[in-house]
Amino acid sequence: MGVSFELSDEQKEIRDWVHDFAEREIRPVAHEYDEKEEFPWDVVKKAADVGLYGMDFLAQIHGDATGILPALVAEELCWGCAGIGLAIQGSQLPVAAIIGQGTPEQIGTWVPACFGTPDKIALGAFCATEPDAGSDVSGYKSSAVRKNGDWVLNGEKVFITNGGIADVHVVVASVDRSLGSRGQASFVVPPGTPGLTQGKKEKKLGIRASHTASVILNDVTVPADCLLGGDERLEARLARAREGQKTGRTNVAMKTFESSRPLVGAQALGIARAAFEFSLQYAKERKQFGKPIIENQAIAWKLADMATEIEATRALIWRALWEAKSGGEFRMAEGSMAKLKAGEVAVKVTDEAIQICGGYGYIREFPVEKWHRDAKIYTIFEGTSEIQRLVISRTIAAN
Repeated sequence: MGVSFELSDEQKEIRDWVHDFAEREIRPVAHEYDEKEEFPWDVVKKAADVGLYGMDFLAQIHGDATGILPALVAEELCWGCAGIGLAIQGSQLPVAAIIGQGTPEQIGTWVPACFGTPDKIALGAFCATEPDAGSDVSGYKSSAVRKNGDWVLNGEKVFITNGGIADVHVVVASVDRSLGSRGQASFVVPPGTPGLTQGKKEKKLGIRASHTASVILNDVTVPADCLLGGDERLEARLARAREGQKTGRTNVAMKTFESSRPLVGAQALGIARAAFEFSLQYAKERKQFGKPIIENQAIAWKLADMATEIEATRALIWRALWEAKSGGEFRMAEGSMAKLKAGEVAVKVTDEAIQICGGYGYIREFPVEKWHRDAKIYTIFEGTSEIQRLVISRTIAAN
């Protein structure tokens, strides 16, 4: 069977449609929301109005036979602004957890609740990281205890996208601390549930339009059917763990992150491409010593390296998504490879873009300094670069 990187007409049409939205609705307000550090409700509403936010659109892009379409969308939105792009796509992480772990009934109930309707936008949040445990998922201390047939959740989650302002929170908590990460489960906390409150809203280096806050869980009581996967599946998994059997390739939190890593990489790629395009145009127009600076080898080679790294990153992301769509697990940790490469390329490319633009690149009137600030988080969240290397090295060692 042949391999082709040619996009279908439908893929091109959707990519161009999203790019047009990013150019018209996101780019003009990106600086404003970065300065104000506010959630861009009006832009998310516009996205919903045109069909770019919600269940129907999610089903359309994830129904793509190649698996590439979600990455095209993520790249274009974050080409516009990573913070606003993440605001539009932030509900997809809890949705991935619900789809990956929930029963058909739970999926049918809670996935639409993470988006709402064009008339009343809803948000979802995935609550995993804790003050003393980020990459070390086995160190999560948040607890889930049975009481009168319900589940009672207690703990604190930090650095949560949409934390506290979301309508639906998916919370990873321990039901048996003695089993470490194998004793954890995911719970849906419905809108308005007492005991769940927003803690500190973070003031961040970048992606400032995306809301990031801690979530406090104080005797949060949810019905039994809010346990993703249900009691029977949980009890079977815990029994196997207690007997020392393997319970799967990864725990509930990491399973969600693993599925999302190539798409996080696509977000970083959008930032890198934006910075490259801007610095390329600047290098063609900016004259020093009587000629455009792109005619200086030192500048031209920077741009050549930037272009090469961007294309290599996109190929790795597409490969990972193709692997996932083909139904197999990432045999060479392709998801981690894609996320690792994309995050580090975004930081490198945006840094070089500042260098090419010189003093103008350092001031806030030029967008390249913002792109550099936005890029840095992609070497940290959803698994640091160090954790990605750990995953990759363990995977290749086991093969």
